[in-house]
Amino acid sequence: MRKKIFKMRFTEFECNLLINGIFEWRNMLLEDGKPTEDVDELILKIINKAEGR
Repeated sequence: MRKKIFKMRFTEFECNLLINGIFEWRNMLLEDGKPTEDVDELILKIINKAEGR
């Protein structure tokens, strides 16, 4: 089975809003003692794409 890849375009404001929301979600997971590895990976992917890597 193939992995689906989604491509989306965001303005700088939208990208910052998305990253901030995911960071808030990550902080809630940390407070609840839940793992954040998948969220951390998602944050890094978004930041790397936003920087044009």
